[in-house]
Parts: sequence; structure tokens; C-alpha cells
Amino acid sequence: MGHIIPLLELAKRLVTYHDFHVSFLVITTNEASAAQEQLLRSPTLPSGLDIVELPPVDVFSLTTDDMLVLTRVCVIVEESLKSLKHVLVELGNIKALVVDLFCTQAFQVCRELSIPVYSFCTGSIALLTLSLYLPTLDREVDGEFVDLPEPIKVPGCTPIRTEDLLDQIKNRKIDEYKWYLLHVNRLPLAAGIFLNSWEDLEPAGLKAVTENSFFKQIPTPRVHPIGPLIRQEETLTAAASNTECVAWLDKQPPGSVLFVSLGSGGTLTAEQLTELAWGLELSQHRFILVVRSPTNSSASAAFFNVGSEDNHPKAYLPEGFLDRTEERGLVVPSWAPQEHVLKHPSTGGFLSHCGWNSILESVTYGVPIIAWPLYAEQRMNATMLAEEVGVGIKPEVREGNSTIGRKEIERVVRIVMESEDGKLMKIKALKLQESAAKALNACGSSYDSLGRVVEEWKAEPKCTCIE
Repeated sequence: MGHIIPLLELAKRLVTYHDFHVSFLVITTNEASAAQEQLLRSPTLPSGLDIVELPPVDVFSLTTDDMLVLTRVCVIVEESLKSLKHVLVELGNIKALVVDLFCTQAFQVCRELSIPVYSFCTGSIALLTLSLYLPTLDREVDGEFVDLPEPIKVPGCTPIRTEDLLDQIKNRKIDEYKWYLLHVNRLPLAAGIFLNSWEDLEPAGLKAVTENSFFKQIPTPRVHPIGPLIRQEETLTAAASNTECVAWLDKQPPGSVLFVSLGSGGTLTAEQLTELAWGLELSQHRFILVVRSPTNSSASAAFFNVGSEDNHPKAYLPEGFLDRTEERGLVVPSWAPQEHVLKHPSTGGFLSHCGWNSILESVTYGVPIIAWPLYAEQRMNATMLAEEVGVGIKPEVREGNSTIGRKEIERVVRIVMESEDGKLMKIKALKLQESAAKALNACGSSYDSLGRVVEEWKAEPKCTCIE
């Protein structure tokens, strides 16, 4: 979902603002999530945007239970894209193909068909610069990156602490690392790279990737900042939890509610969920808590079945928690209409896993963040928010303990919701909200950046596909 949502928003903008016909190619499997099905069949999709499903892939014949998320994704993509050439030929008259980072097999297919391929970076510019630098790191560094004595110094960028590195490159011996390296090695083959960001959010990273001599020598394709592309849903779905969230918020004072949601796939251990619940209760602040069943197996355990879980919060939240917090808290199983909650005037803070989509939604609506990273590159994002952008705070974890305690949770909630530091974060978030709106509006930097690519595409008589 974290990749599909911004790609779909790009498709919508091309149709709505630039008069393109777009075919949105979808990898289908026999385990598609309910949330994905709902998104791609939304009645609000514009005319001129066609959802094209690639021939389905049998996940169970390709994957094993012990496969990590990225390996599982890449194996599925590898099999699915065997049909890509046939599908593109059937569509015909294609001007360009825009692909996700993990669909780089398309480069070879499109070379045979003389179709230019653009990569879409669904994460931060910081993640892109690290990804472009990774092949050099791989050649020059012996051993594991996490064992290096100093932070990783990506040319022109803020150094990255080794503990903040994305999960997929922390162990160079596993398949996830090999898949990630394979895909980023192919990035220089792209005709261009779309960035779901804008200059005011990541000025140093954008300057590095466009001006630093290292990136020019790779060579790096032209980059096009076109963000923030976040989900734009005009109406609430009829699900009871969706309407309940907004109706409950309507009754709360402005800026008084902390929204707690750990993304479409994030899960906590039973111990950590208990501490989180107690921390919220001790803070005495209003909250909406989106929860799913705890698990000790993986922080991304719900990655492939979001929206499909059988979830009963009373079975795993602390005894009496729902009764004690009934007057000032709302507990929502599995899924909430995040964009509606974040833009609601009663929402004053966001405890987030720091997925890039959630970060963009939060700053787009001017909401400061309690950064609670779980997996992938989320620790990089959390550090950037707290130390560079200044719109977030990270809870402290005691050395030797992976669980964040209830008193620490209470502390950071109070900082964001009631302290002077929290007010400063809010001011910075509101400035970014204004900047994001300007970037996307006509004559804004992101609007113009996409417009320049569109004019190049229109110079020749073909159309566009996004995958």
C-alpha cells in the first residue's frame, strides 16, 4: 500500500491536470489485501485512468513462510513481470512506463520495445541518495555496514548512523540485501527519477543528488521532485470505523487529540502494546488508537493482509483499559481513515511508524509527530524528522531494552501535546503545510517539475503506463 498509493496519485494527476490517458498496471496475486482492492476500485478514480491487472501469480507456489518482506515482494514481482512485454504490446501506443523501484526488470523489456522507463522513488530523497551510493559502498567496504565505526557519509548528505540504516542492508549475506542491491544498481538505466518530496522538506538531499560530483559521475538520471503525493479521498467509505472516527473527532476540542497509528502493516509485541496503552492512559490526553493483534514474530507481520484481520482489541489490551479511557479515547481495530483524521482540526499530534506516506500526510496537514519507527527505512525517516526538519520527537529506549516504557511514552505525548517544544514543532509543521500546498498548486515547484516531463512526453504521439 505504501508504494501503490503515491503511484496511483501520480496517475490521477497525469489524467486530471495534464490530459493523459494512463494505464495503471497492477501485480495481482491470490492473496491481495482488502485495502488494496478497495483503493483500486474506488468510484472516485477519474475517467481516463484504467486499472490493468497483470495475469495473477500464485504466491503460495513461489514463497515460503520464512521469506522476509522484500524477498517475498521481489520474487512475486519477478514472476509477474514475465507477462509485461505481452501486456505492453497489447496496450500499444505507449509514451513512457513509470515503475516502482522493485520493478526494474521492466528496463530490459522496455529497451526491446523502445519505451523510456522512469523510476518512482516512493521514499525520501535521503533514501534515494543512500540507494544510489550503495553499489559504491558494496564495492569499497568489507564486512557489515552496521559494524562500521562511523556513520555512513553519503556524498553531500547528512551522515547516517549505522543503527538507522534500513533493514534490507544490515545483513549483506541475506537475500533481501541481494535483491535491494540488484534493483538500485539498475537505477542509472532510468530515463528519469520521480521523487515524492519537494525542496523545502529535503533541501540538502535534493541539492546533493542534483549538484554533487559523485552523483553526476554515476551518472544519476534527471530527478523530478513532484511531491508530496498523498492519498486524496473525497468521501469516507461506509465502514462504521471510518464514520465513527470522524464523528468522535467532531466532538473534541481543537488540537486536543493524539492519533496513534503504525501504518498499514505495522504490529507490536504484546509487551510493547501494553506499555503503549498504559502510556496513553497516564498522559491523560485524548487519543485515537488504531490497533491490531500483537505478535512477537515481526514488526511488519500484517504487511500482506492489511484490512483483512480478525481483530478484537479487548482480547489483548490491558484489562480495564477500554473502560477507564472511554471518555477520552477511541480504539479502532486495524484501520482508520488516516487522511481524514490528520486533517481534522481536533487532531493535535500523530504517533507514527514514520512510513514516508504517513510523514507526508502529517506535514501536509500541519501535524507534529511522535516518531516510532518499526522496519525498513523508518529509523532514517524518524531521525530526519526529529533532528533536521524539527517536526518530531523520538522516544528514548534504554540501552539493552527494545521496549519503550510507559513513562517514556507519557513523556513524549505530553511534550507534543502540551509543551513549548510541542508548539514549536506545530509551527514548523504548519509552515511545511503551506509549502506543500504551494509546491503542488499551478506554477508551484512540484507541479512545474511534473509539467516539464509531460511536455517532453507530449512531443511524441504516445501515452503512459504506471506500474
